[in-house]
Amino acid sequence: MARDRRHEVKRVLMVALTINVTMTLLKMVVGLASGSLAVIADAMHSATDALSSLTGLITNGLSDPKPDRDHPYGHHKYEGIGALAVAGFIFFTAIEILITSGERLTEGLPELRINATELLLLLLVLVFNLLLASYERRQGRRLNSQLLLADAHHTTSDIWTTVIVLVGLTGAWLLKISWLDVALAMPLAVLLIRVCWQVLRDNLPWLVDHIAIAPEAINEQALGVPGVLNCHDIASRGILGQQVFIDMHMVVDVDDLVAAHQITERVEERLESHFGPVRCTIHLEPRDYAEQVITFRGTHG
Repeated sequence: MARDRRHEVKRVLMVALTINVTMTLLKMVVGLASGSLAVIADAMHSATDALSSLTGLITNGLSDPKPDRDHPYGHHKYEGIGALAVAGFIFFTAIEILITSGERLTEGLPELRINATELLLLLLVLVFNLLLASYERRQGRRLNSQLLLADAHHTTSDIWTTVIVLVGLTGAWLLKISWLDVALAMPLAVLLIRVCWQVLRDNLPWLVDHIAIAPEAINEQALGVPGVLNCHDIASRGILGQQVFIDMHMVVDVDDLVAAHQITERVEERLESHFGPVRCTIHLEPRDYAEQVITFRGTHG
């Protein structure tokens, strides 16, 4: 059974929430003081970082890996739903940047009020974002947490937006070119939409029960156990390395129920040692039920 990682995930998300709230406030102060659209948009992006961390804390509390009466397959999908919420926040930010940029272009470009202190504050924000993204990604991989990895994607997008904003404001300050602010704000939307797609790509497959392990790989491991003659109707879902559910039909070279059960247990142990945490449902069948097609077809019970 997968170990409960929620306490460790919660600790990481609390750190992320605290940093993101602080970064949002710093950017908003700089944006309002300078009148920069790019900085205000970047501050809003940091606000969605904070909101995604808060959403993560809520969904992490619900994502108990242990099954119960109402959730016999555990609660892992709450984590994926939280990651999709992060993607929604990213998409919302991209749309807002595009709308506001369009308004600035049609209504006229205001004069920016930038000084060296504000640029240094943004540089400090950038350093903290780099440290936070690295921390979340490292912990997400260690804990096999899709939620932390999604949040790390979001934080990484914040790094790029802050870099673009710094370049634009430095140019506007040194060269007195106000349109650089809007010109660099609009590509932020493209970056954010790309990050949104990455989060969707990583989480939608296992939420819709896409195959977790190739049937050929499961079949190869099962046939490595003495007494197994044939495997077919193999199906799997879940997240490899975190929790995978495997269903399959298996033909064994014994007629005794106790011996067949022992073979089944050895197959389960072999699969778990090779693929990580798995829960197997194995349907034993007589010899004349052997089939050549191993993928799931559901043609017989």
